[in-house]
Amino acid sequence: MSSQHTNLIRQWTRELGFEYCGIAKATRLDEDARRLENWLHQGMQGTMHYMENYFDLRIDPTRLVPGARSVITLLMNYFPAREQPADSPRVARYAYGNDYHEVIRRKLNALLTTIRQEIGDVEGRGFVDSAPVLERSWAVRSGLGWVGKNGNLLHRQAGSFFFIATLIVDLQLDYDDPFAGDYCGTCRRCIDACPTEAILDNRVVDGSKCISYFTIELKDQLIPGEMKDKFQDWMFGCDTCQDVCPWNRFSKATAEEAFTPLPAILNFSTADWEELTEESFKEIFSHSAIRRTRFDGLRRNLRFLRSPAP
Repeated sequence: MSSQHTNLIRQWTRELGFEYCGIAKATRLDEDARRLENWLHQGMQGTMHYMENYFDLRIDPTRLVPGARSVITLLMNYFPAREQPADSPRVARYAYGNDYHEVIRRKLNALLTTIRQEIGDVEGRGFVDSAPVLERSWAVRSGLGWVGKNGNLLHRQAGSFFFIATLIVDLQLDYDDPFAGDYCGTCRRCIDACPTEAILDNRVVDGSKCISYFTIELKDQLIPGEMKDKFQDWMFGCDTCQDVCPWNRFSKATAEEAFTPLPAILNFSTADWEELTEESFKEIFSHSAIRRTRFDGLRRNLRFLRSPAP
């Protein structure tokens, strides 16, 4: 019965637009717990104190779904067919379209509803980047790829421009073999290209130095002066380590309509961004991940990019 259920779930995930599906046995992530604890102790989370919360939940899926037996990991491509103008402040590609949290959460809810309708009384919870789930670890355990030197999950046929979603269920399924191997080899393009030297030479990313951290997570009024002229015009997030990764030569434009770039992303000049009012910001980006930085944060980022070095 588990094989039949597994095949059905894989079919339903494809119908919902997920390109890849991997399934792992729900178990404690003790080794990952040690790595996370060490990372936190070194203060690499910066002011992202939420990373310190719910530690036990992050490493044990049965704390999130009592009786959990399977962890389903799903990948959805977000690589855009079109890019921003070369001379405008840059936005990470994941934020070109509608907020992926909203898009993928609806799909996970639809998947769980279908499972309950077609299979039976199944307890489960879906997560996408906003809950205490170590999604990259589960992706590796379910055979979808490996964690590269830049901290991103890398898929041999698709690169890294995709969202990772997780569905934990108390249903017995057939499990994929964990991904074996590391295909980064001696390549260090992401390490050498990182503008702020956030990618360390030991497969660790110092989150407190990442441009995404400064432009999105940091809520201070000022960005540290020592970062001046290191942002390469990134206004929201950063894709530099993905842009230089050889595995992303396999990236193809997403078929998900919800991730179609907003007209403002493709058409705004620097002047348009600088003249944006708070009212327009809320209207244009009401369903965009760019909301996370808030209007004041976006203005701060623009000032930081345009102001002269001290």
